[in-house]
Amino acid sequence: MSAPGKSCPPNSFSYNTSLCACSPGYYNASDGACTLFEGGWDDWLVRSGVDDPPTFLSTVLSFDTIRRFTQSQAVFLEATLFAVVSWLVFCLVIRFLRVDDEGRSVWFRIRWWISRFDVCYATRHWLDDRQVVVKRKTELGGTFSVASLILFIGLFTALLYQVISKRSIEVNKLRAANALDLLSFINDVDFNITVISSMSCSHLRGLSTLVIGSPGSIDHRVFPLSNYANYYCHNTSKGPTVNIKCSNCRFPRDNYYISWQFVDLPNDPAMAVGFHFNLTTSAHNDKKKYVNFVSGSLKSESNLTERPKTFRGADINVLKINLFPRIYHKFHNLSLIQPLFHDFLPGSSFFGVRELKDSLQSSSDGLINMTLHVTFLSDYIVEIYNENISGPVVFLADVGGLCAICFTLFYLCLLQFEFRMKKLRNEDSVFRNIRSRRRAKRHWDKLRKYVIYTWGHSNVDGNNSISNKNDRIIRSSGIGSLHKKKQQYRRDTIELDKAPIIPTDKEFTPDRQQTESVASFECIQP
Repeated sequence: MSAPGKSCPPNSFSYNTSLCACSPGYYNASDGACTLFEGGWDDWLVRSGVDDPPTFLSTVLSFDTIRRFTQSQAVFLEATLFAVVSWLVFCLVIRFLRVDDEGRSVWFRIRWWISRFDVCYATRHWLDDRQVVVKRKTELGGTFSVASLILFIGLFTALLYQVISKRSIEVNKLRAANALDLLSFINDVDFNITVISSMSCSHLRGLSTLVIGSPGSIDHRVFPLSNYANYYCHNTSKGPTVNIKCSNCRFPRDNYYISWQFVDLPNDPAMAVGFHFNLTTSAHNDKKKYVNFVSGSLKSESNLTERPKTFRGADINVLKINLFPRIYHKFHNLSLIQPLFHDFLPGSSFFGVRELKDSLQSSSDGLINMTLHVTFLSDYIVEIYNENISGPVVFLADVGGLCAICFTLFYLCLLQFEFRMKKLRNEDSVFRNIRSRRRAKRHWDKLRKYVIYTWGHSNVDGNNSISNKNDRIIRSSGIGSLHKKKQQYRRDTIELDKAPIIPTDKEFTPDRQQTESVASFECIQP
């Protein structure tokens, strides 16, 4: 960048009296300011394998969504433990609350329904010797039944998580390769590298040759790059991106070198602060969905220093990539190459402003040398098998084991409580007696209302013990006057404190059914 008559922007310096350059580690972004390149080893991403096809469990249960919230089985186990403890504490607090004898309070209803939840231990409570086994539902049995169900559901959820996340293991086997095996590896290769800088593709030179073999050795060969791959360069907001793409590639057993340079242009020097690359290999034709790749950012000489620097000079920057042949038997013997980052050998670079300024003013340092070194490790082939660690029989056995553990754990607790506390052995009788008295009273009240409705309240008992409130209700409804008319013809129908008058056949025949119902009422009158 030029600076005629004005000062340089922040994080930059001037050289040749009229030009400005960014400090080491900074590059001229699209907005004209010098920006620090912060990429590094944290940006690495390696994909060593292909995705498994979607299964029923992963599709229906949406496992990826669950995994976002839960990272391990510990979350399910902690939630299960919290639910069990909360339920036991709730039942313990409810048990100490006072219950009325009539069973009308809310706490009695809650405790009664807890006893109705006794679905696991209803026939396994404490019983005296030689006593017939009956189905008893107690509050303690209901508490432990629900607790065992909560524990089982929690453990079952954790088991499902394990089955979905670790339903199979990947087994890698090595075997020696031969020429016939290597012929099956036909992949599409796509390599991209972006030079983080303020340069453009007009600085690029020398991207036209491919070297096969070791330079200087007897098997060293040089070929035009266009015979093997298509290559081009395009500008991005972070700098020029070099793309090399090979379709339907075959890799012989050797090393590959591709070199290029970025050179100085007038008032536009060649310098970079880092590199971002991506190498992708994919299956050819109908299996193009299977992809392996490696990508990352390079900026520092090694992990021993984090000082910002700028790449510039004659020394070569070498990026080493290894290619591993792999056969995926789970995908019908898919032959796919796995790229892995091996090493990066940095070339000439500068950490200080003074050294970089001297390099910008020197014609011998006016370039950036880049070399891509690809090694096809074809001595061995990696064969990948997928083995299921749990089948349907194993899964059902695990479910049965969890059920037995949950049932037995709380069954032992139930036995200990009933063995040590004799009051708990017959606690169900207390609830049944209260419920029976309440049911009998409700039926008795219905019968009294029926008698009052039919014959009047004075016939229920001799001392007119019916409350005035019920009397007013009956009189206000207009029913009393109707029954008074009936009583004029049947005054001797039912009077408990008087001797009955035997009616004639003419009077008895039409009302025989009503008289029999009154007689039955006489028998059950307390």
